[in-house]
Amino acid sequence: MKNLVFLLIIILLPFGCPAQDKSKKDKEKSEIKPSKNNDDEWDLTVIDTQFDYFMSAVAKPISQYSESYLKTKNILLVSEWNSYYFSGRYRNIIESSIDYDPKENYGIKFEYKLYQVFAYVNWKYGLRMNGLSGSDTTRY
Repeated sequence: MKNLVFLLIIILLPFGCPAQDKSKKDKEKSEIKPSKNNDDEWDLTVIDTQFDYFMSAVAKPISQYSESYLKTKNILLVSEWNSYYFSGRYRNIIESSIDYDPKENYGIKFEYKLYQVFAYVNWKYGLRMNGLSGSDTTRY
């Protein structure tokens, strides 16, 4: 199975900063696209100082989910995320779209980590997403 590194960067702008309008061309440049890593595995890299803490102390363990459940949720969540991005909604949190192919077999580790990105954004910033399950939308 061919695997890729999926780089997701979550960058916050201070809430007091004026919003900048981005053209459609600029938004296309901000799309997060997978690329292959040396181990030929799907991976997700999150650049945020608190994400590792969230994964070890707050997120439910991977054993709580099935791969099919996570895939179904991620399809909905990526669609919702991209909708917010392209509409300019929550631009202080969402600064790039996510290139996610629902036909691709990413594997449970990738699907789990991607799902936890959405749970993390809810936990840290209070961004409620309709695709998250009720127990993953609680702020701890």
